[in-house]
Amino acid sequence: MTSTIAWEWYRSFLGVLREGSLSGAARALDLTQPTVGRHVAALEAQVGQSLFVRTPSGLSPTEAAQALRPYAEAMDSTAAALERTARSHGDGVRGVVRVTASEVVGVEVLPPVLAELRERHPALIVELVLSNRVQDLLRREADIAIRMTSPKQEQLIARRVGVVEVAAHAHERYLAAHGMPRSMKTLIADGHTLIGYDQPAPYIRELARRYPVMARERFALRSDSDLAQLALIRAGAGIGLCQVALARRDPALRRVLEDELSIPLETWVTMHEDLRDSPRCRVVFEALICGLGQHIGLG
Repeated sequence: MTSTIAWEWYRSFLGVLREGSLSGAARALDLTQPTVGRHVAALEAQVGQSLFVRTPSGLSPTEAAQALRPYAEAMDSTAAALERTARSHGDGVRGVVRVTASEVVGVEVLPPVLAELRERHPALIVELVLSNRVQDLLRREADIAIRMTSPKQEQLIARRVGVVEVAAHAHERYLAAHGMPRSMKTLIADGHTLIGYDQPAPYIRELARRYPVMARERFALRSDSDLAQLALIRAGAGIGLCQVALARRDPALRRVLEDELSIPLETWVTMHEDLRDSPRCRVVFEALICGLGQHIGLG
């Protein structure tokens, strides 16, 4: 393959992969549908294979398209990082910093931290990505990540903030109606409603191994969204897991089974070592460490 494949072709290809149609990709990329179609056709001609097949539900990727996907996503992440760096050039704390955190941390902990940060540095722009998926800092999917596990990559700067304790909680309305749980073993026998996950992740499987009552089939209310689980606990729907520091903000939430269930999660703030000399990233990095440290101290 001697000719150069234009990045625009990959960008449109990735848009179709994500949206499932030419029209959806065109809207997402702010292009016309014919333009997206030309880009995909040009890429197919260059690689010598069909990348999509038409189905009743839209465009379905071929095996060749799936093979190209991780490389296109890596290019997309690199292009986004390049754009953030270009827009952030100049003296002082200015420009874009992309931060990724879990749903609960992003919604319940970070807003006041970021509000104060913006007061001090009004030229700073923060992109907050809420996901329980671990974003890849080496591919520059984000500049800074808050993680509940120790990072393994040597190219990352990592600061351990402390330990977040997660425990079982219920609203006082629920406890008034159903009583305080006697023990982990009698939760189901006593008719308690448990709130938990739907699809098991590695952390969840380890949790179920340590606490058999936390197996999926035990949960009457299931969601993979930590925010949804927290909302259900606050609504008095049942007993679920949440951070001790968060529960202590609400006097109506009561910790249950304190002597039997405690899950410590190490909390780390990480960023790529290439960003250590970036004023904007350094300021955000330190602010997150300080804010999370204060949050953990409440636990």
